[in-house]
Amino acid sequence: MIDPKLLDYCATDRQREIIQAVLDHGSANKAAKAMGKNRRWIDETVLRVKGHAARQGWGPEYDLTHQIAPGQILRGASTLYGADGQVKVQWVKTQADKEAQLQMLRDAVSAIADDIKPVVPVAAPTINNADLMVVVPQGDPHLGMYAWAEESGHDFDVDIARADLCGAMQYLSDNSPAAETCMILNLGDFFHADNALSRTKSGNVLDTDTRWSRVMQLGILTMVDCIDIARKKHSKVIVHNLIGNHDEHSSQMLALCLQAWFRNEHRVEIRPTIAKHTYERFGSNLIGMTHGDTIKRGGVGLDSLMAADRAKDWGETTQRYWYTGHIHTTNKAELSGGVIWESFRNLAPNDSWHQGQGYRSGRNMTSIVLHKDHGEVARATCDISIVRGKT
Repeated sequence: MIDPKLLDYCATDRQREIIQAVLDHGSANKAAKAMGKNRRWIDETVLRVKGHAARQGWGPEYDLTHQIAPGQILRGASTLYGADGQVKVQWVKTQADKEAQLQMLRDAVSAIADDIKPVVPVAAPTINNADLMVVVPQGDPHLGMYAWAEESGHDFDVDIARADLCGAMQYLSDNSPAAETCMILNLGDFFHADNALSRTKSGNVLDTDTRWSRVMQLGILTMVDCIDIARKKHSKVIVHNLIGNHDEHSSQMLALCLQAWFRNEHRVEIRPTIAKHTYERFGSNLIGMTHGDTIKRGGVGLDSLMAADRAKDWGETTQRYWYTGHIHTTNKAELSGGVIWESFRNLAPNDSWHQGQGYRSGRNMTSIVLHKDHGEVARATCDISIVRGKT
């Protein structure tokens, strides 16, 4: 029989269901038969939850019965036993910050993976223009940010962010041509907070909505929905998830989860999220992509960076673009070599800090139509008022 308190350390409803089944049926074997699952799957889930509990200081079989503070993980414990075998004194050592954050991410990936089933492939559209590619830059969605209208002018939480992003994606899909390829470009800061501590790398406290695990789960489902919208209209969907300054680790987790989700759908290609700068080639078009937190003002230097990183593509293309986010405003400049740099607005409003600092900008999302030989030939824009159905 397992410890009923393990229910308090479950990261997902599925884990809670499995632990409760073992408690109800008295053993993992009986629970597996009742649920129609493999015994090994039950055992692995129980071990995963036990491991998470132990890292939080709870493991009665090891005389660990004191939960440690949030954001900490157990590094070690020393126990002094009396002659009667009872615990007299216990010293608990904890470790915080980077190791704790990394373990939280591992737990989140493992928990979310429990519920991931590969998507069922669907038939590709019968008519698509192979000469065109639609690029949909998602400027800094900041899922998980919380804003209160009385304080920052607009209400915002993970449910609002999800509705806004999917609504804008649907509008842009409806108002873009039936190109053979669609590239969804998450420009970074898809998630507002990189861990459950809700702090930036410099230690600043972030305004966040509800539980971090819930934000992760809804964020993944939001991107899945955006991809589903694209694959209904386009024969091929390419997805880039860039590393932002708010989601340095969770951006990589997002890409891994999407790769698992769409692993059986050959029409969807989830690009690896590893490098800070990445590129995509489409005919005579060369596209550079980065979040924007590490570039100079005005995109200075991006032209030479592209030429150095992609020398062969640079020599074979005539249309060259850099797309960035981070600053939440529209900027455009022509650099050397005919490189066009553009930054994009986002759909999220200000949080309390940015509102108080006087930052203001419009809120929209754009789709860009590229011709394989002629570069940009059209674009559509979805203002936040369209998504919200307001005039």
